[in-house]
Amino acid sequence: MNRFICLVVACMFVATALYAENAKPFVVPELKEWTGRDGVFVPSERTRVVYGDDALGNVAAIFAEDYASMFGMAPEVLKGRPNARDFFMTLVPDDSLGQEGYTIDIDRFVRISAGKSEGVYWATRTLLQIGEQTPDHRLPKGFVRDVPDYPVRGIMLDCGRKFIPMSYLRDLVKILSYYKMNVLHVHLNDNGFKQYFNNDWDKTYAAFRLECETFPGLTSRDGYYSKGEFVDFQTDAADRFVEIIPEIDAPAHTLAFSRYNPVLGSKEYGMDHLDLSEPEVYSFMDSLFAEYLGGESPVFVGRRVHIGTDEYSNKDKAVVEQFRAFTDRYIRYVESFGKQACVWGALTHADGDTPVKADDVVMYAWYNGYADPDEMVRQGYKLVSIPDRYTYIVPLAGYYYDYLNTRYLYDKWTPAHVADAVFEERDSSVLGGMFAVWNDVVGNGISVKDIHHRVMPALQTIATKTWNAAPSLAFDEFDAERGGLSEAPGVNQSAKIGHEKGVVYEASELLPGTLSPYGEIGYGYTVTFDMEARTEALGTELFRSPYAVFYLSDPVSGMFGFARDGYLNTFGFRPYDNEKISVKITGDSVSTSLFVNGELVERMGVEKRYLNEGTEAKNDFIRTLVFPLEKAGDFKSRITDLKVYNYIVD
Repeated sequence: MNRFICLVVACMFVATALYAENAKPFVVPELKEWTGRDGVFVPSERTRVVYGDDALGNVAAIFAEDYASMFGMAPEVLKGRPNARDFFMTLVPDDSLGQEGYTIDIDRFVRISAGKSEGVYWATRTLLQIGEQTPDHRLPKGFVRDVPDYPVRGIMLDCGRKFIPMSYLRDLVKILSYYKMNVLHVHLNDNGFKQYFNNDWDKTYAAFRLECETFPGLTSRDGYYSKGEFVDFQTDAADRFVEIIPEIDAPAHTLAFSRYNPVLGSKEYGMDHLDLSEPEVYSFMDSLFAEYLGGESPVFVGRRVHIGTDEYSNKDKAVVEQFRAFTDRYIRYVESFGKQACVWGALTHADGDTPVKADDVVMYAWYNGYADPDEMVRQGYKLVSIPDRYTYIVPLAGYYYDYLNTRYLYDKWTPAHVADAVFEERDSSVLGGMFAVWNDVVGNGISVKDIHHRVMPALQTIATKTWNAAPSLAFDEFDAERGGLSEAPGVNQSAKIGHEKGVVYEASELLPGTLSPYGEIGYGYTVTFDMEARTEALGTELFRSPYAVFYLSDPVSGMFGFARDGYLNTFGFRPYDNEKISVKITGDSVSTSLFVNGELVERMGVEKRYLNEGTEAKNDFIRTLVFPLEKAGDFKSRITDLKVYNYIVD
């Protein structure tokens, strides 16, 4: 009898295990509600993407395209009714889902429902994330209900002090949308700090990044966006429900404008300030904004435009009143073109009598000493929470964060926490939260890849806390799991290769012009090869990618070296003619190292440098390399036993 009872209990235990409800899948941001069932939905070659409303045709097409990119299976897209194993999209009248909420019912087929197209799109991001973590891209059966806590979730990227190529901005949009973030704020003009340029405004770096016909020569020559590509960029981003907020920053941070026309610059407050007593300032700014806001097809496509207004002097009352008048003028000017104006919070710093429009104006609450959040809300502003103490990245500056403190943000911060001012969660006065990347220190060696390395952990964390302010997962579990997700369909800016440590590419002999299956490999790599050296011409490459070159003979000194983002870094080594050597190159997020015959030649780490002639202090300078692999160069040397590892080999 006892044996019989034990057998029954064992069978019940097995049955329970077999038919247990599915656990909540890991997704970034974490799902708000999950009701698990037993069983799985397994897609097949017959799986289709079916939509029930014409408005969802484009969303369905993007989902199918992304599905094929990630999983190698291209589902048919059509309007109609679903069969088993289909994905079915439909719009339903459900006010509780708002603009962006959605439900997913995973059973015989996958039913995606939302009140608006945005919600359906975000649901597809959830499905892709779940699918990339499971065998055969299967989905656990269950029900999802997911609604964001805040409508604004994004990043501000300083493209003024460092040019960020359009190719990266486009990839960043895909990444943002993969994690349900919906704003990319592009800071289009700025300048360095003159103390880094011998305290000389004439030598201080400044740039304006848009093609400009009204003021020929204003556009920076070291990198800019044509008006056509900027329009296409915004339109394509909107297809993925990411809003591009362009910023023309004034009346401070305007050295690019005063360099174009010195009459515009302030002799009293610095040439990076516009002279607000000069009438020509207003005609200039009117014309500049009109170029991008006017006409039947304006260059600024979206509904919001940022006009800057941060960090202007408040030295005396007269200039404070001028600043307030300037701010009010350009809020209204932007609105006259049918756009909503965004400003940096500055009206506590510039407290005065001149009225500044608040109704329907978005204020970025970045530093409470510049704009007291409670007072700004009282005046009628809607806030975006972007507190500098917690959400500012300034690479290698030595102030603010180099990498955000993601543990603190995940455990303690939400958009309701505007530094020391704390609002009720989901207070309608707080639209949402963002983080920022400021490239304050011009010339410090930072590459776009370095910026990206800082962006990804911050983006995944802020994405979570702006969508789901109270996630249930502990930070350590979140942090461990988030790194296993893709950046986005078809995007791998981190250049990760493989999930297990090992050799990811090798060649018994590397022939000139060889194309590898990989464009590059990201930080935490090792490249080894044997070399029978020949005297190489200056500029001879070992490998190149669209982002970098590794030289066997650099263009200046003929040494081993590498170039990326306009920086040439040279190792103090070149082989003798006919010399046989073994080479190892390692790279991580702070250094690049060269070993020859097992001995370290040089570790290029972060070092202190005078970044410009005449500066009084040294700054950190970085010499990292995401190693290029796309195409071998035209070398004379014999390269054999090439191996590329996705980890650092001791």
